[in-house]
Amino acid sequence: MTVWDRPDPPARPAPLDRERIVAAAVELADEGGLPAVSLRKVAARLDAGPMRLYGYIATKEELFDLMVDAVHAEILPERSPGDWREALRGRAHRTRQATLRHEWLADLLGGRPALGPNALAVGESTLAAFDGLADIGTVQRAVETVSAYVTGAIRREIANLRAERATGLSTSDWQRASGPHLTRMLATGRYPALARLVHEGTEVDAEATFTTGLEWVLDAVAAKLAPPA
Repeated sequence: MTVWDRPDPPARPAPLDRERIVAAAVELADEGGLPAVSLRKVAARLDAGPMRLYGYIATKEELFDLMVDAVHAEILPERSPGDWREALRGRAHRTRQATLRHEWLADLLGGRPALGPNALAVGESTLAAFDGLADIGTVQRAVETVSAYVTGAIRREIANLRAERATGLSTSDWQRASGPHLTRMLATGRYPALARLVHEGTEVDAEATFTTGLEWVLDAVAAKLAPPA
């Protein structure tokens, strides 16, 4: 029986339920990442005995599943998307924004499918936007392809944010500090393609990079969905 199927234990004098437990766990994760989350720490945050939590949640992995589903409530669209492209674009941007609010989510993206009610509703909304456009196998590949891009792009962005905090250097500061070494390496002539990128490339912010890459992936999906000429 999954955590979604197991009922809460009978009410006790001190109020406690999965919603409060998950909210406390999300707070802890927002403050210190997933390592800051344990059933003991969540119980302490709720001023409850750790053993009481086991009536609601059996393992930390179950708690993580519940946390992921809680954040999926932030990814749900407010209205039904107009078409498949709007559905995938909106889902991608809402997932990125939710992860920027809850950085720990990046560590849990891309694994087994989330099966909570909010995650299932997100998936239903996405798939419904493809109704009648293609066979289910093509739709599945389309959604998986976009999801793979979104997961990779988000993880890279979060990794950069964490590196900035760990080193105390912004990306610009790190580039300036690394500049002399990179200049010496490029001067050897062994990296002409990289040299052109460094000298002629333009710097864009994370959101613009994410958006551009997403639109390229959506264009590729559109080509696969188009009927043969």
